[in-house]
Amino acid sequence: MILDKFNLKGKVAIVTGSSTGLGRGMILGLAEAGADVAGVTKSGAEGTKKEVEALGRKFLEVKADLSTIEPIEDIMKQTVEEYGKVDILINNAGIIRREDAINFTEKDWDDVLSINAKTVFFFSQAIARQFVKQKTGGKIISIASMLSFQGGIRVPSYTASKSAVMGITRALANEWAKYNINVNAIAPGYMVTNNTKALREDKARNQAILDRIPAGRWGLPEDLAGIAVFLSSEASNYINGYTIAVDGGWLAR
Repeated sequence: MILDKFNLKGKVAIVTGSSTGLGRGMILGLAEAGADVAGVTKSGAEGTKKEVEALGRKFLEVKADLSTIEPIEDIMKQTVEEYGKVDILINNAGIIRREDAINFTEKDWDDVLSINAKTVFFFSQAIARQFVKQKTGGKIISIASMLSFQGGIRVPSYTASKSAVMGITRALANEWAKYNINVNAIAPGYMVTNNTKALREDKARNQAILDRIPAGRWGLPEDLAGIAVFLSSEASNYINGYTIAVDGGWLAR
């Protein structure tokens, strides 16, 4: 049955940025589909943990600051020690800095590129090595953006980092398909998250965004649950190197 291919029972996922927002929405989708989760968080994910366990799944909270790649090895170690393996990685953690490009600082450039692009690459590398060691293959999903396709305004380092996510996704898919590893990305549209709080509170900018979205609303974290489950499951085994927009029709306008 086709629905069986979406079942994640027995699978183990690592999801970065697991305390709120898009990470939480995707984690709950994975848990509903049967996966156990290692949630990487800088500040704690007690709420997400309770919700996952209420669904009858396991949740390992791993506290780490992914602004550098130093914690990656320990995150992998904790996950494998707890669950015995790993099958899925969702690179969700990320930051944004807003400033006119003419005034943008080196620190704001480096901080964003470090977590949004460098950490994505090296975490993907670490998980791919584990997949090869396990001889199981696996799924890698990174969170891209509308700004993987567009230039944006006042977010030059974020645009550069999310364009990099799309490129990294393609490059890794080319190299790792032979190991039965699928590498894809999700490009959320304008979503209700901490990163978009300033935009939503700016009445003029908020209205301009809503006027452009055919769906007529901002996206919600749960809008990513279905695509996260799909890309984590056997149903997507022949999709590789692609960035899928979940944007309420934004790019179609």
